[in-house]
Amino acid sequence: MIETARLLLRPPVQADHPALYAMWADPLVMADLGPVKDAAASAAALARHDGFRHEGLGFQSVVRKEDGAVIGFCGLKRGDPSNPIAGQVEAGWMLARACWRQGYALEAMRAMLAWGWANLDVPHIVAITSRRNAASRAMMQRLGMTYVDGGDFDHHAFAADDPLRHIVTYRINRPASAA
Repeated sequence: MIETARLLLRPPVQADHPALYAMWADPLVMADLGPVKDAAASAAALARHDGFRHEGLGFQSVVRKEDGAVIGFCGLKRGDPSNPIAGQVEAGWMLARACWRQGYALEAMRAMLAWGWANLDVPHIVAITSRRNAASRAMMQRLGMTYVDGGDFDHHAFAADDPLRHIVTYRINRPASAA
């Protein structure tokens, strides 16, 4: 478990599923992430993200300490083997709409990156998003990530005419203090 001033980050438990599934079913949350998911697709997404725990990676439920509410999902995983970031450590996050613009995602991901530098022997961590996802791109920059020139690609999971297909890559290098 990772603790910040306002949050607990921990592996998802069964009681978290309704809140997480609600995020995946929210068209505004998913507008720049991919299609909304029903319960079965949400369960599959949880299982996929949990599949990295054997190497110390995986996504966490983001729990607000003041009331115990599950407000997001974030973590580190291996990049999809069919994308140019294959095998690299990839950061990602999702937050319930009611919790946007309150600094929770930034707080959670700063803690995840700090955990990554302390526990993983990797030279950098990447994050990807659709080219049009200005909010995530701004968040990546606030985290200290920089745009990877030449890192754009078309994501195989989206149709050729889907604007979410066009992906950009950002990267943050291991800080000297974490070496």
